[in-house]
Amino acid sequence: MDPSGHVVSNAVAPPATGLTPSQLRSAYQLTGTASGGRTVAIVDAYGYPNLARDLATYRSQFGLPACTTSNGCLSVVNETGGTKLPRFNLGWAQEQSLDVDAVSAACPDCRIVVLEANSASFTDLGTAVQTAATLPGVSAISNSYGGSDAADSTYGKYYSFPGIAVTASAGDNGYKGASYPASSSYVTAVGGTSLVPAANVRGWSETVWSGTGSGCSSLNAALPAASADGTGCAGRAMNDVAAASDPNNGGLAVYYPTSSSASSWGQFGGTSEASPIIASVYALSGNTGSAATGTYANSIPYGHASSLFDVASGSNGNCTPAQWCNARAGWDGPTGLGTPDGVSGF
Repeated sequence: MDPSGHVVSNAVAPPATGLTPSQLRSAYQLTGTASGGRTVAIVDAYGYPNLARDLATYRSQFGLPACTTSNGCLSVVNETGGTKLPRFNLGWAQEQSLDVDAVSAACPDCRIVVLEANSASFTDLGTAVQTAATLPGVSAISNSYGGSDAADSTYGKYYSFPGIAVTASAGDNGYKGASYPASSSYVTAVGGTSLVPAANVRGWSETVWSGTGSGCSSLNAALPAASADGTGCAGRAMNDVAAASDPNNGGLAVYYPTSSSASSWGQFGGTSEASPIIASVYALSGNTGSAATGTYANSIPYGHASSLFDVASGSNGNCTPAQWCNARAGWDGPTGLGTPDGVSGF
């Protein structure tokens, strides 16, 4: 495993332990669902010259329909929507491979637009989110990055898009308190689980992934929709929902770059896996809030909690109050209200 939590195999075939598209859709009751060609935007930093080539390898391996620039399914632009792409960065290119493969797995008919920011600063990444929100057909925007807690009064303009589902990863270092942009009142904060096959009706079992982030922001406002869920946080409580993130138990099989020219199969996890999964489920549901009424997509699961898989066991650290880092029935910090059980929770 590399320092980013990626299980590296340097293999010519997907690792046998890596979660496949059919397994992911089975686990979250997404089999047979379709988006009608809605677009999921992926925001990351820096360039990845072989993204289209590697995505084609991934989708061909698992029998998914082609998603290419020539057929209009895939587009890759810079943070302002232009065609001059930033320089290559291996770590961020690996992040992009995980993101586009996760969208492909969860929503094979979704269109994908990747926005490559000039740097990993909030300003550049935020500019890319703003651009994504203006692109035709974008129904969800996934952000698989985060930093220290920050205020919406400073950065919220980058993430405030009622009518578009904006998702953000909670972090991968266990309970450390709130992190931004997951702590924004405008986004859906996505925590992580360990997902394993099980001899039950669902066929799968989930617990808290010990690495997922969670926390309580003192800088941003609480979600009105969460007022009855006992978060114990006077401000913005993380998280809202969750999905597979454990690199070893639920980590996705990914075709990823090992250099600027070479690529290989490996198994990737982290809440960087969960954010694009949840963005894809929003795209599948078609229910992403309303710009006309100012309704944010992060409020939607709170009205449909019974349509999610509640994750009620596991922990990501030590905290007070206990629900910020320990699973329980109903809302808890690590997994929010739970994980997708089809699209009706979104």
